[in-house]
Amino acid sequence: MEFRTVAGALGVLLVFVYAIGSSLWVSNSPGWYSSLNRPPWQPPDFVFGLIWPYNFIVLGIAAIKVSQNLQPKLATLWIVIFAASIVAALNWAYQFYVPHNLQASTISLGIAALVTIPLLVLTFRASLIVGALLVPYQAWVIIATTLAWGYSTRN
Repeated sequence: MEFRTVAGALGVLLVFVYAIGSSLWVSNSPGWYSSLNRPPWQPPDFVFGLIWPYNFIVLGIAAIKVSQNLQPKLATLWIVIFAASIVAALNWAYQFYVPHNLQASTISLGIAALVTIPLLVLTFRASLIVGALLVPYQAWVIIATTLAWGYSTRN
């Protein structure tokens, strides 16, 4: 199989791991979550339902575009960075919703936000349009990090 096909498929598989993994933990204890003191800048709940499907779709598109347009070393780097950001994001979901470790969840999401920066840069190298479409994901991870910090300091 050609590298570009394998890399694109691996990137899309990682999106599925991200979506399924995060949904397992996020729905773990809804009563606990609703009892928390929310940061005042938290968007309404419906925004979460809109932004995550968008993010997952664009991440899948980015994985394919990066695998098609970047040289193999850079495409591999993108996949490694993406996998690292997913590990950090899934650790956030686990820490926040399962043991309710708000400090550890904030650190994990902060790491995810930092790791996503080179992901975005590489995506722009592959496609200006897809890079621009991925900017809301970067913004969302940063907003989510500030929300995690807000929950951590209020609860």
